[in-house]
Amino acid sequence: MYFKRKLEQKLLDLSTSFPIVLITGPRQVGKTTLAKRICEPSREYISLETLNNRIFALDEPEYFLETHKPPVIIDEIQYAPRLISHILAYVEKHKNYGDYWLIGSQSLNPEKNILKGIIGRACTLNLFSLSHSEISKAFFNEYTTDAKKLMARQKAVTPMIKKEVFEKILKGGMPAIYQDPPIRSQDYFDRYIHMYLFRDIENLAQSDEPSFYKFMKICSCFASKQVDYTIISKRVGITVKKAKEWVTALVSSGTVILLQPFFNSSLRSGDNLPKLYFIDTGLLCYLRGIDNAIELEHAADSGDFFENYIVSEVLKSFANTGKRPQLYYFRDINNRKEIDLIIEHNGTIYPIEIEESPNPDKRAIKSFNAIAPAKKSNIRVGAGNIICNISDICNLGQGIWAVPHWFI
Repeated sequence: MYFKRKLEQKLLDLSTSFPIVLITGPRQVGKTTLAKRICEPSREYISLETLNNRIFALDEPEYFLETHKPPVIIDEIQYAPRLISHILAYVEKHKNYGDYWLIGSQSLNPEKNILKGIIGRACTLNLFSLSHSEISKAFFNEYTTDAKKLMARQKAVTPMIKKEVFEKILKGGMPAIYQDPPIRSQDYFDRYIHMYLFRDIENLAQSDEPSFYKFMKICSCFASKQVDYTIISKRVGITVKKAKEWVTALVSSGTVILLQPFFNSSLRSGDNLPKLYFIDTGLLCYLRGIDNAIELEHAADSGDFFENYIVSEVLKSFANTGKRPQLYYFRDINNRKEIDLIIEHNGTIYPIEIEESPNPDKRAIKSFNAIAPAKKSNIRVGAGNIICNISDICNLGQGIWAVPHWFI
């Protein structure tokens, strides 16, 4: 079963404007399937996962490109970084749009100079696991806090009860889980971590599998929280420096995202530590040892899982349109009020609170006072949202709207 991806049209559009389109993202999220599904019949597919192809590309890159002429898809490009310079030389000479679709199984490591020289001659797209918008076939564009645009989505959304969202959080968005016959998410992730994820992590983190697995489980306890590298290092038995390196590896592999605190001269944050979120909530639940949606819904920290889910969905909504969002959180200098998510775009900040409750209370509304000083400065503040389990979009006053999570 193939799920149509929101990114399909963006890839086709960019292929008419750039000679190289680079598709990156975690393993098993559907990068290869997407590219092969929508490419023209004349476009060859070649994978460097195959050892013979990899050796050919490494030993004789020029002959390799001569043998596999554009238009072509080259998969697992990270296995032959030296091939990049020869591809660049080719496109510089021929100047044809759409010649190369390159696929990488991870966010390619800039320190290895894989991306050096590509900027301006290629466009990078990030694909993550399925979003709710894709699964429900709504195919929304990037999330907006604008009430009129959100209300325009009402005809395309299907309301969900609270139980359903926790079933979705538990299941996650990996395409293989939605195949027929279905696979239990917990069974899938047991195989996924050891067969796929560690293949990328091993190169990035330079770690042994047992220690890194323990590290990932501890990181899962920090989902929707500030990362405390000291605690992580002590529990794993590694240095703080190594803990930071391993978190960076999780970010590079597309496993987690770090939200940095928003900073502006008019808004003085009380924190400088990032908050951690898993991009796929199914993996998060697996690492936490949760395999039952009812248990998840009634867990003491169910709000953290819900917040992680919302941040992930907002991130995917931007990535699925080929955009890189500027996402932050904010906690005031007195640590009394916090904005869970801030989207910054074109000099405007859009504050978002995330509440598991179906009825946002006055405390949630008052959280927006944390950014009140911004309104007196040169920072433009857009409409505020409280994304929650409410049954329909609702005006709470003061430019704040309660929004059902299925509107993302």
